[in-house]
Amino acid sequence: MAQQITNTPATCESAREDALHEECGVFGVWAPERDVARLTYFGLKALQHRGQESAGIAVGDGGTVMVRKDLGLIDQVFTDADLSTLTGQLAIGHVRYGTAGAKSWEAAQPHLSTINDVIIALAHNGTLVNTDELRRQLIELGVPFLSNSDSEVAAKLIGYFTQRTHHLREGIRKTMELVRGGYAMTLINEQALYAFRDPYGIRPLVLGKLVDEGLDEVDPSAVSALPSQTDDASGDEGALSSASGWVVASETCALDIVGARYVRDIRPGEILRISAAGLVSEQGVPAAAESAECIFEQVYFARPDSIMGGKSVYACRYDMGRRLAQENPVDADMVIGVPDSGLPPAEGFARESGIPFGEGLIKNRYVARTFIAPTQELRAMGVRMKLNPLRDNIAGKRLVVIDDSIVRGTTMVQLVKMLRQAGAAEVHVRINSPEVVWPCFYGIDTDVQAQLISANKSVEEICAFIGADSLGFLSVEGLLACLPETGVSAGAGCPVHGYCTACFTGVYPVAIPDSFGRDKFMPGYNPCNLSENPVLPRDVVRVKDHDHSWEEHHER
Repeated sequence: MAQQITNTPATCESAREDALHEECGVFGVWAPERDVARLTYFGLKALQHRGQESAGIAVGDGGTVMVRKDLGLIDQVFTDADLSTLTGQLAIGHVRYGTAGAKSWEAAQPHLSTINDVIIALAHNGTLVNTDELRRQLIELGVPFLSNSDSEVAAKLIGYFTQRTHHLREGIRKTMELVRGGYAMTLINEQALYAFRDPYGIRPLVLGKLVDEGLDEVDPSAVSALPSQTDDASGDEGALSSASGWVVASETCALDIVGARYVRDIRPGEILRISAAGLVSEQGVPAAAESAECIFEQVYFARPDSIMGGKSVYACRYDMGRRLAQENPVDADMVIGVPDSGLPPAEGFARESGIPFGEGLIKNRYVARTFIAPTQELRAMGVRMKLNPLRDNIAGKRLVVIDDSIVRGTTMVQLVKMLRQAGAAEVHVRINSPEVVWPCFYGIDTDVQAQLISANKSVEEICAFIGADSLGFLSVEGLLACLPETGVSAGAGCPVHGYCTACFTGVYPVAIPDSFGRDKFMPGYNPCNLSENPVLPRDVVRVKDHDHSWEEHHER
C-alpha cells in the first residue's frame, strides 16, 4: 500500500520576481543501512537554491512508499518528527520553483502514482513540451489526475506502462520514447531507485557513491562499464555494491553535503536502476547526436561549488568575467558584483581589467520566499529587501556592476537607482551572459517572449531604460569559450559545444509543438529547431502499450 502525509496547503503567493527561475532540484539515495530520509533532507538543503516554493521526500521500505510534501522551504515542510516517520532503505526528494499557474500543493513533488499494484513516486526537474495530448489519452484510458503538471503525466505514463508490462524499467523506457522536452528524473518503488535523463541531457543529473570509511574510492571507469539488461550482481558491479550506498542529484554540491563521491554524470537517454542487486545501466532511448545541456546552469542556476563538465561553476563564472572585460572594457574606479552569482565574474573582470574589486552590495541572506502576501508598499521596496549598498565604499566612485543576466529589466532599474542614491558617480552595467532574447520551454520560467526586455529593446534602449551610463553583454562565442565542451559542434555557424543556447540564439534542440508554443513568440521572430516536431497519433499510448519490439530483442 502507499501512504501520503500532507499539511494544509498555503494559499498566498509571493510576488513574481524579475529573475530567472528553474523548475527544481532532485535527489535520490539508495542506502539500506543509513537514515535515507535525513540524507535526502540534507541533499535538498544543498539544492534549495533551485526551488523554494515546495519540497517533498518519498521513502521506500521494501513494502510500501510513503510521501511527505508541502508548500514552503525545506525547513518549513519537514520537522525532525516528520523525518523520523520516514524510514526505509531508499528515498527521493524534490525542491520546486513553480511556474505560473502551477503553484499548488497538487503540483508539489514527488508525485505518487498507484495503478493497481504498481506504486511509484517520481521527482522531475525540467519541462515536458508535449504532455497535453498524452494526458488526454490517459484520461480516456481511465487514469485519474490531481494536477495539470507535466510531471504527473510522466508519473502516470510510467505507472500505466509498468502495470501492463509488469516491468518498471520497461514502463520508464516506453515513457521516455513518448515524452519530449528537458528532464532529469528520479523515481522509486518499494525496493529500487531509478534515475534517467532526456536524450539531449538538457537538465543535469549526477551519480555519486556513499563509501564507508576504510573502503577504496570508487573508480568511475568501473561504473561506466557496468553491464546492462541484468539484475545480477557480479564482477565489478558486485564489488561496487559492497559499499554503503548510491546517490543521484541535480548538482555535485548535494553529493558533498551527504559525504558522497562524484562518480559520473547520468548519460543522456540513460536509465540507472539501483537496488540490493546492484547498479544496472541501460540506454532507455538513443542519445541525441548533439547534446544540449542548459547553458544557464553555469551562468546562474548551479551553486558555484558544484562541478560541471570537470570544471567548477565558480571557475567558469570567473572566466566569464575575464572575457567580459576583454569584450566590454570601461574606465572605472571599482568593480562590484551583484550577490551571489555576480561575484565570481566580478572578480574575473577586476583581474582582467586591473580595476580594483570591491564590495558594494550587501545581501540580506534571511530574505526568502514567503507565502505571506506582501503589501504594495513592500513590493515597491523591490531590490532593497534583498540588497543594500555600502555607501562608504561606493560614494563618489565610477562603478562597474556585474550581474548574470537582464530578463525583464525591472530589478536592474531599481539597482542602478539605488547605487546612484548611495552616491555612485557613474554606473556601468556589465552582464556575464548574452542577451536573453528567446523564451525557454525546457525548465526556465521565461516562456513568453514579450516579457523579455532584450526582445523588445536594443542595448542602447535597455541602457537608457535602466538608467546606466553604459551597458555591455558577453557574446555567445565568449560565453562558450569559458565553458568545458560537452559535445561536438552542430556545424558551421552553430558552435553550441554541447550546450542549449536557445535563449540567446533561438536554436531549439527539441522542437516546440504548436499547441505549446502558440502565442509565445513575438511577430517577426522565427525560432530554429534542430529536430522535427512530431505529431502524436491520437492513440499513441495504446499503440505503445502493444509494441513489444524492444523486449523481443533485449533481455528483460
